[in-house]
Amino acid sequence: MKLSDFYYDLPQELIAQDPLEKRSDSRLMVVGREDGSICHRHFYDILNYVNQGDCLVINDTKVIPARLMGVKEETGASIEVLLLKRREEKVWETLVKPGKKARQGARISFGDGLLVGEVTDIVEDGNRLISFEYEGIWEELLDRLGQMPLPPYITHQLKDRNRYQTVYAKHEGSAAAPTAGLHFTEELLQQITDKGVEIARVTLHVGLGTFRPVKVDNISEHHMHSEFYIVEKEEAAKINAAKARGNQVISVGTTSTRTVESVADENGVVHAGSGFTDIFIYPGYEFRVIDSLITNFHLPESTLLMLVSAFSTREKMLHAYEVAVKEQYRFFSFGDAMLIRKNL
Repeated sequence: MKLSDFYYDLPQELIAQDPLEKRSDSRLMVVGREDGSICHRHFYDILNYVNQGDCLVINDTKVIPARLMGVKEETGASIEVLLLKRREEKVWETLVKPGKKARQGARISFGDGLLVGEVTDIVEDGNRLISFEYEGIWEELLDRLGQMPLPPYITHQLKDRNRYQTVYAKHEGSAAAPTAGLHFTEELLQQITDKGVEIARVTLHVGLGTFRPVKVDNISEHHMHSEFYIVEKEEAAKINAAKARGNQVISVGTTSTRTVESVADENGVVHAGSGFTDIFIYPGYEFRVIDSLITNFHLPESTLLMLVSAFSTREKMLHAYEVAVKEQYRFFSFGDAMLIRKNL
């Protein structure tokens, strides 16, 4: 399949710049996975689409304030560093702008010297390995100096950094939020639990690889960057039990989906474990575990749009996106949601 097969026109004004006052007030487009039928709801109506015995899979990763603004010690030039992946206790793989000012050996100062980093190597895609020097507790320092790594299409200042976290975020390590989960409130999750739905927590630390533009015309040649995941034994058992009962497994977001599908065998049995996954899901992929998918509206020609197209079909998804544009849905991270399920 070609990259251009996943293009659609999106008016700039439909890109959501700010989160809604209440998370669950977002709109929800419900799409039939098989027949492509569409109806329009609000996210709090998700309660009507889950049943006792179902299993809701959520990604409990927590976004770190991964954007650091510093200056090059030698020249005073401004440098932006985005933390991508922790390699060792004080060594991170990073994205640096402008890269030409961050050659090997360059030293960058943050917060008037509270934190200093030295570029020790240049790796895949021009990313820099930076070794940091500091005193005190890393998490406290990062909380003080770092900013939330909002996507470049969001130009507004985020007033409350917790709005770029899910209410169930627990394990720190992501450079981007698993945005399908942003619509849940604690109250809504409790209502879902009270209905007899199991909630299984998995962890996938979202890197920028998920969001990097696809640069090859033949999408099968695209290589995903690896991301770290953890699936505990108890959580895997919840998913497997729901499948064994004949109930649906509902994945919250593409990151939960990629995690579960990565650890499932050919019989659809989910195995506990941890490691790195670079699974790339695009049309032709046979899903082993997931029955329904809650997701946001994704960028044109993105791997995320390819994943949801694999879950249904490319034609049905592009039609749904066409309807979403016509109906003035809000797009991307702070936008509205879609539920893809077998029947409406």
